[in-house]
Amino acid sequence: MDRDDAPGETAADIAGEMAACIAAIASHADRTAFARLFGHYAPRLKSYLRRMNVEERLAEDLAQEAMLTVWRKAAQFDPARASAGTWIFTIARNRFIDTVRREKRPGLDPADPMLQPEEARPADEEMAGAEIGERVRLAMKDLPPDQAEVVELSFLEGLAHSAIAERLDIPLGTVKSRLRLAFARLRTALEDLK
Repeated sequence: MDRDDAPGETAADIAGEMAACIAAIASHADRTAFARLFGHYAPRLKSYLRRMNVEERLAEDLAQEAMLTVWRKAAQFDPARASAGTWIFTIARNRFIDTVRREKRPGLDPADPMLQPEEARPADEEMAGAEIGERVRLAMKDLPPDQAEVVELSFLEGLAHSAIAERLDIPLGTVKSRLRLAFARLRTALEDLK
């Protein structure tokens, strides 16, 4: 994965950078720009799909397919019509709808609020969220590596505790213990955010 969003970077800065990445991909197939775009959006797409109760593996596949579509169709992006995020989340949403239609699952309503991309938050909320996100990232860096790993697998990848135990080849009790210890450290480091 590539670098984290820089401290102090506003939502507008990130949105502008992501639009510039798409332009670089469209104009000269810039792999570095794509890596930055992928690193920023792929985890967010996967989380978005998981919130719609999409199975873990399918969510990952759909996120990757959406990013592949971004690579192929970058020239079709029009920043005057939508932000990079809106365009990319719409691609992911459409991929999900296409998958459901192929499987002929009954009852899919494309107008369902869960299938709609999240609306942009007001700038002050976005800025506060970015500041909190930076504080959490810094607190995570202070965790021992084994604790940070289980927190990332649980919350960033959305894995169940049993799946984490299986992936890391450790007992389930060890996963729970590491999470409990990590939360205690994070709670102490972030208690002023309450």
